[in-house]
Amino acid sequence: MGYVADPALVERARALLAEHPVVDGHNDLPWALREQVGYDLDRRDVAADQTEFLHTDLPRLRAGGVGAQFWSVYVPPSLAGDAAVSATLEQIDCVRALAERYPDQLRLARTADEVEAARADGRIASLLGAEGGHSIACSLATLRALYELGVRYMTLTHNDNVPWADSATDEPVAHGLTAFGEEVVREMNRLGMLVDLSHVAADTMRDALRVSRAPVIFSHSSSRAMCDHPRNIPDDVLERLPGNGGVAMATFVPKFVLPEAIAWTQAADAFVRARGLDPLASTPEVKEAQQAYEAAHPRPVATAATVADHLDHMREVAGVDHLGLGGDYDGCPFLPAGLEDVSGYPNLIAELLGRGWSEADLAKLTWQNALRVLRDAEAVARDLRATERPSITRIEDTAG
Repeated sequence: MGYVADPALVERARALLAEHPVVDGHNDLPWALREQVGYDLDRRDVAADQTEFLHTDLPRLRAGGVGAQFWSVYVPPSLAGDAAVSATLEQIDCVRALAERYPDQLRLARTADEVEAARADGRIASLLGAEGGHSIACSLATLRALYELGVRYMTLTHNDNVPWADSATDEPVAHGLTAFGEEVVREMNRLGMLVDLSHVAADTMRDALRVSRAPVIFSHSSSRAMCDHPRNIPDDVLERLPGNGGVAMATFVPKFVLPEAIAWTQAADAFVRARGLDPLASTPEVKEAQQAYEAAHPRPVATAATVADHLDHMREVAGVDHLGLGGDYDGCPFLPAGLEDVSGYPNLIAELLGRGWSEADLAKLTWQNALRVLRDAEAVARDLRATERPSITRIEDTAG
């Protein structure tokens, strides 16, 4: 099943993105490069078309109207302690290597002003987001070190709980944030690192919104009312975003946007695991197994319109000032028709134009909201650093 956008609306979308490009909240290219080629960028030259292997390369980012990208410096929860920290550093090193290799295309950015400057110079601003609190190994000093290396958001958990916060896809233990988890959020506020609530349990979302002094983000999550998956955002949480000032960046992952895709994905993942493979791995063997399952069991296909349905609902609940986009490219095996890779953003913008979204509101969705949140977090941090010292709290000093 394909998706055909109105050509006239696509042209309008491209013109809008030339003025207000996408700030995408989450792309897993660094982990895909690790899995596929061990960070050998000669073997995956993303200046050339990598459609056979990846959702992301530089020509398709340009075609998609992406002006700033949060690159995920993800490591799996199976890595813990020092191993998780080291792997996170290797991921950061990969993004740095990409920026050094393609200086005419990419530029590292740490602040909203640097994002704006990169765009003005025709570069794609490259920011870092750590995906999972296991990356700091329960150490606030490690959190500060990641900030100094340029990490500007941390997702509090990935698919598994951390000792101080519950994940959306694990059994509840803390029922939100522990006392140490609250200290992590406060220290992130003091630093100016955005608190990312994708992947976390709903109670963790609520606790973080209660504790945070700065706007939060959801780097890649959609609406739970539209698709009842625990990775999505409940309406009561979306309703609290205006009071916090945060942004929910809708994701494109089919099992998070299309209810029929949930059971199909569970069965496909079981098929891949039965072959001794990790369905989250970005390897040719996993891709082959997924394609074999799909050939025997055609998958339900989401489209750009499915994602637009989520954005319509999220806008109704949270307001247009609190929405963004986080595709999760190279972090999932399948994507909606019309959004198959990073060149697809004009199709989504065209779909929203056809639904009556104004160009002013679409500019907020693609660029302005994300930049505002980054700038607001920087302002909060300036104030907090004037009155608060770096936290030296250890997890063993707290009840959790």
